[in-house]
Amino acid sequence: MNSTHPPVLVVGAGPAGLVAALTLLQNGIPVRIIDKDPNPRVGQRGPGIWPRSLELFNFLNVTEVNDLGKSVPIMRSYKPGTLEVVGESSMAPHMEPTPAIPFHTPKVMGQQVLDVILRRHLEKFSCSVEMGTELRSFEQSEQGVTGVLEKNGVSETFDTKWIIGADGAKGVVRKQLGLTFLGETKDDTRMITGDIRLKGVGLDRTYWHRLGNFRERAISLRPTDEVGEDGWQFFIFGQDAELTEIAQSEELIFETIASLIPTEVTFNKLVWVSEFRANIRMVNKFSEGRVFVAGDAAHVHSPTGGQGLNSSVQDAFNLGWKLALVEKGLADKSLLETYTAERLPVISEMLEMTTTILNQTIATGDPTRQRTPILTMLGINCRSSSIVLDEFVTPGEGKPIQAYGVLDEGHLEAGDRAPEAPNMVQVGRGESDVKTLFGLYRPWYHTVLVFVPSLSDATPILSALEACDKGLVRLAVVLPSLAPVTPVASPADVVLVDQEGHAHSAYLVEANQTKVFVIRPDGVIGAIVHGAEGVKKYFSKIFLDQ
Repeated sequence: MNSTHPPVLVVGAGPAGLVAALTLLQNGIPVRIIDKDPNPRVGQRGPGIWPRSLELFNFLNVTEVNDLGKSVPIMRSYKPGTLEVVGESSMAPHMEPTPAIPFHTPKVMGQQVLDVILRRHLEKFSCSVEMGTELRSFEQSEQGVTGVLEKNGVSETFDTKWIIGADGAKGVVRKQLGLTFLGETKDDTRMITGDIRLKGVGLDRTYWHRLGNFRERAISLRPTDEVGEDGWQFFIFGQDAELTEIAQSEELIFETIASLIPTEVTFNKLVWVSEFRANIRMVNKFSEGRVFVAGDAAHVHSPTGGQGLNSSVQDAFNLGWKLALVEKGLADKSLLETYTAERLPVISEMLEMTTTILNQTIATGDPTRQRTPILTMLGINCRSSSIVLDEFVTPGEGKPIQAYGVLDEGHLEAGDRAPEAPNMVQVGRGESDVKTLFGLYRPWYHTVLVFVPSLSDATPILSALEACDKGLVRLAVVLPSLAPVTPVASPADVVLVDQEGHAHSAYLVEANQTKVFVIRPDGVIGAIVHGAEGVKKYFSKIFLDQ
């Protein structure tokens, strides 16, 4: 297939579509990405980025998200009708930093800025978003998909191999696939959100502010410099139908905000606005044939907890590496079925959690009360997936699996997030910049971590794996701090001494123990095994001819 007909069409250029495209491009798969909007979206939208998503951006080498993202401000509440502070609380659960969790604080970054960053990374691969281009319909066969596109009133028939629908809750892809989108709409729960520029507010811009009575009419204002130094992201809350009328009028929006802030406020500009009703829905499966859905096209839910954008990019990241292997002919098409199998339980449990937070927020009037550590998304796992392998866990042992759980650093199974370990010392083959495990993990190959007491113990395992394609599998030996290290020729791509014990601690390995971990391209532990046979068994589930 020539470069004018890339094998993947991504429909929708929000964070889910952009991450899907970038993951595929980094795997060497050409992509065409379109968006029906003629201009890039402006405003904050879902600005909260949780630790697990920061890790994924790090694997994609999109380090600007952590560098440029702001810390989540403390929320101040006021006595109604005054600027008398009655309380301060955090919108994010507190996490102590540990070596295994490099990004322990969530960041806020408007989607407008995130989209620009991701588009710049696409451009490094000579890929740019085609704005104002809409998918009208598609038909698929065993061999591929034919889509009908439209731009400026001109139709185009486009042949491709796969389509990823990241075109939102109202998009064409899910509807045409005929996937169910079951759930509920809570008409009694509404809010208006958007970006506004206000002068003379008299509120400290280092805080997030909540004014009014949540059960009747309230506003939250979070300072943001992205639309100007007088910019705020606002949420107007209420349980009445009047909000719909307010949302449709700039004048009423400003009047409502002014009525809730007991100072003279000057209205500068309404940048963007949307009315939100609590729509809680999800698909019954994430794909049909050669067509997939991700992000809001697959699930919508309450913004309480800030999980939406994060879930969307995690969908895309899970799908990207699998689709790349299948498109290259390196994996069987059945690998793509694990996209639904791994993401459906996570999203189902996440919808329950965010709805619980929404209900409790309405009941208590306090959006900060339910800041559970589950929101960091570090405990998300796919332990029940058919492609993970754990030789140290008895099947059916222990409690029912929670795919969307709270991180337990004292327990680690295949299917869990792979922890970080810093301050490693590389030996042999000269020095390099890989001093952390996260520095090894990338979206286009598996990483085999061989924990052994000494380098000689690794030799039989490495020899048995020497035939692995270096483009698909990297071999790394991890030695305990006191291991004898003599420079010997090793088939390993990298040999690391765990000088401070962080890797052994995070991966729960004793210094005298041999234990092998296979880290998937999406930073998930695919296998925990005793040796080379286990690694081969795992790869037989992923690759053809292994």
